[in-house]
Amino acid sequence: MRAVARTGLRTGLMTGLGALVIGTLAAAPATGTAPAEDVTPAVAEARGVAVAARRAAERGIDFGPCPAVESLPKEAVRCGTVEVPLDYAEPDGRRIALTVSRGRATGPAGQRQGALVFNPGGPGASGMWFPLLAQVPEWERLARAYDFVGYAPRGVDRSAPLTCQEPQDFLKAPTEAPVHPSPAFKRERIAEAKAYAAGCARRAGAALRHYTSLNNARDLEVLRAAVGEERLTFYGASYGTYFGALYATLFPDRVRRMVLDSPVNPAREKIWYRSNLDQSLAFETRWADFRAWTARHDSVFGLGGSPEAVGRAYEEVRARLALRPAGGRVGPGQLQAAMLAAAYHDDFWAPRARALAAYLRGDEQPLIDQAAPRRQAARGAENGTAVYTAIECNDAPWPEDFAVWDRDNTALARRAPFETWDNVWMNLPCAYWPAPRQQPLEVRTHRGELPPVLILAAERDAATPYAGARELSRRLKDSVLITEEGSGTHGIGGGANDCVNAHMEDYLLRGVTPVRRASCAPHPEPDPVSLDRRALEPRLRPAV
Repeated sequence: MRAVARTGLRTGLMTGLGALVIGTLAAAPATGTAPAEDVTPAVAEARGVAVAARRAAERGIDFGPCPAVESLPKEAVRCGTVEVPLDYAEPDGRRIALTVSRGRATGPAGQRQGALVFNPGGPGASGMWFPLLAQVPEWERLARAYDFVGYAPRGVDRSAPLTCQEPQDFLKAPTEAPVHPSPAFKRERIAEAKAYAAGCARRAGAALRHYTSLNNARDLEVLRAAVGEERLTFYGASYGTYFGALYATLFPDRVRRMVLDSPVNPAREKIWYRSNLDQSLAFETRWADFRAWTARHDSVFGLGGSPEAVGRAYEEVRARLALRPAGGRVGPGQLQAAMLAAAYHDDFWAPRARALAAYLRGDEQPLIDQAAPRRQAARGAENGTAVYTAIECNDAPWPEDFAVWDRDNTALARRAPFETWDNVWMNLPCAYWPAPRQQPLEVRTHRGELPPVLILAAERDAATPYAGARELSRRLKDSVLITEEGSGTHGIGGGANDCVNAHMEDYLLRGVTPVRRASCAPHPEPDPVSLDRRALEPRLRPAV
C-alpha cells in the first residue's frame, strides 16, 4: 500500500557498484556508447548513470517560470527539467524529462549550504511543492541555508506520466469494502486486477519495465549532478527512504547528508509483498489508537466511552452507507479510504470523528465533504496509483497464485480486519503483472563508507512499521536513529515535535547527531475541539 507522506533491481548489485559508477566516469566514451566487448547489465547501467550524470552536470537546469499547472508562486519558485535515460543500459536511447522546482535559500550567501532535494514518498507522489515549505515556521531556518529542490519522479505528473486506465473509471463510487469478502467479491476483484495490469502494459508498452525504485535512485544521482552539487543532501520520507537507501548503497561517496523519515523496511524479503502484510497488521494498532482517543473525548463526539463502543458506532456507519451511500457517492469503500488517513496522521482524528458523529445524528454533509471522490483530482489520483503499481510490481517477485494471497490475508484479517483486504486489492495487479520482475538490491553499507545518515521514526507508525527503522539503522552503518516514542504519525520531521525538529536542524545545519540513538517524547495529542467548533455545532445536533 502506498505510504503517503505529510501534506515498495537487479540481482548481484552490491555496495561496490558505487565505486564502479565513479570509475566508469573516465572510462565511458564521451558519446555514452558502450565499448564493443560484452558487458553485464550491471556494468552497462553503471556506465549509463555515469554518462547521464556527466551530461546533466554540463547542461545544468534552465530554471524559469513554473507552468501554471504546477500552481506555484512565480516570485518564490522556479521550475525546469532534467533529462534522464529511460533505460540506463542505453543512455543514448530514449530519454525522459523530469520536472524540477527550486526555491532559493532565503539567508545571506555566507550561510548557504547548497541544495536540499526532497521526495515525499508514494511511490507516485510529486515533491514539486517542496519549496513552499520555506514559508512554514518549522522549515524557515533550513530554508535560510538551503535551496529547496523538489521534483516529480519518473512517471509522476509531467515527468513522462504513466497511466493505466481512464481517470473517470479510476474514481468510481460508491464502492464496497468488506472486511471478510465473499468468494464472489474476490472473483470480481481478481478480474479487475487482471484488467488493470493489462491496461498498464497496453498504455506504457515496453517502457513499463523501467519504472523501478533502482531507476529512481539513479535518477536522483543525475538530479544531484544537474543542480550542481558534488555531494547530495537529501530528505526522503516514507517510500522516499527506500530509494534513498538504495542511493546510499550505490553511491555512498556521493552522500553529504541524508534524512530518512518514516523508513520502509529495506530487507530484500520484505519488498514488497511481506511489507504490505506487516503494514496491514500495524494499521490495526493505529486504528485502535484512534478509537481509544475518540472514546476519551466522548463528551465531544458522543461516539461511545470505550474503544469498543466507538468501533460499534463506526460499523453502524459502514452498514448504513452500504444500504444508502451518502450523497450517492460515499459508500463503505470511500469511508474506509477516509478513515485510513486517520491511521496515517492524527491531524485527521478530530475531523473524522466529527464527521462520524454528525452522520449518526442525521447530517451526512461532513462525511461527504471528507470522503467523496473529487472529480478534479481523478487524473492525478490515477497517475499516482499507476506509478505506485508499476514500481512495486517491477521491483520484486510477487505470489502469482491468488491462493497464496487468499491464505495469507484470510488469516491476517482475523487479527487485523481494518485494512487487510483493501490492501490486497490495492496490490493485487502485481499477481498478474506482465513486465519482468527484478530481485531487490541488498541495502547495506560498511562502517566508514557512508557519512552519518539521520533516520526519523515514530514508534507506532502503521504505514511504515517501526521495525523497518531499526532494520535500516542496522544496515546503514554509522546511521543515527531518532525515535518519537508512543506516537504513530507518519512523517515526523518538520512537524509537531520540537525535539525531533531540533535533531533534524542540528544535523542538516551543523552536521551534528547523537552518538547512535535518541528518543523524543510524543507530540501532544490532537485537540478534539477545533477552532471551527461553533460553526459545526448545528450539524452535531440530533436530527428532529
